[in-house]
Amino acid sequence: MVRLTTELIARCLGHRNRREEDWGQHLRKITHLNLSDKKLDAIGDISLCRNLRVLYLYDNQISQIQNLGFATHLTHLYLQNNCISCIENLSSLKNLEKLYLGGNCIAVVEGLDQLTGIRELHIESQHLPLGEKLLFDPASLRSLAKSLSVLNISNNNIDELEDLAVLENLSHLRAADNQLQHMKDLEVVLKKWTKLCSMDLTGNPICHKPKYRDRIIVQSQTLEYLDGKEIKDTERVFLMNWKASKAVRKKSKGRMTNEHADYLHFPGFGTPHPNLPFSYSPSLIEETNILILSDMHKDGGNPLPGTVGKKSVRGNLRLRRNLK
Repeated sequence: MVRLTTELIARCLGHRNRREEDWGQHLRKITHLNLSDKKLDAIGDISLCRNLRVLYLYDNQISQIQNLGFATHLTHLYLQNNCISCIENLSSLKNLEKLYLGGNCIAVVEGLDQLTGIRELHIESQHLPLGEKLLFDPASLRSLAKSLSVLNISNNNIDELEDLAVLENLSHLRAADNQLQHMKDLEVVLKKWTKLCSMDLTGNPICHKPKYRDRIIVQSQTLEYLDGKEIKDTERVFLMNWKASKAVRKKSKGRMTNEHADYLHFPGFGTPHPNLPFSYSPSLIEETNILILSDMHKDGGNPLPGTVGKKSVRGNLRLRRNLK
């Protein structure tokens, strides 16, 4: 068991022979401390390092975040690739700006509800039980909403981003190698992320959707890089014009469809005939008889086949009255 203590710091820095008072003064002056890859499994009492601003503890075997309440000046904390399963004991770090927790065993992003100044959170590649995904505590997200600018949640089996919509100041998102697949879910958060500059979704099922890149570019006016590829101004202008023309065509088509429907349901028409493209009406038959009888009159009264009968006589009489 290797515990982080001031004695260990003295050995690592080569100051074992210094007098205690001199060593204490030196510890109080330390602002950056790098104890990465030292086989540490616990954080002990290092409160003499009261002016610590940057602490590197990555690539160790630390299982719990503890004994850092003294480090009120700490701005950067590197704890990636350890054995941490819970984000805790960080509420005193009011000046913390960058937190690196990738490669641990964290299942829920929590314990950050007292921190309102974090600008970067890196929590990629957690060692989760099979079938589980990284979850987010709403209270912690609300606390991060105003400050968080950079978020790395890659490789965490995440299948939706809707909970992250509250992160209104997000400018860089890395969510590669997850299980995102619904374009509508993505469009919802893009409407909220009005400061987003770059986004990496490589390795997600959504990347194989038709027009995936086009739809994202049209949805986000601020995005400059998508999946590591720059979005050119000409590309965005072309896609925006294409979207506008498509909307006009759709609106025009809808209007024509409505007008056609109104025409077919005009009160002057009867029940649609099953074999004809227009409505059947008895008045049309009468007009047809009149025209036929008119032709008969011109031809000397010889009736056309199938037109002799009472209706023909009545039609002939009616025609004569009209001529008078």
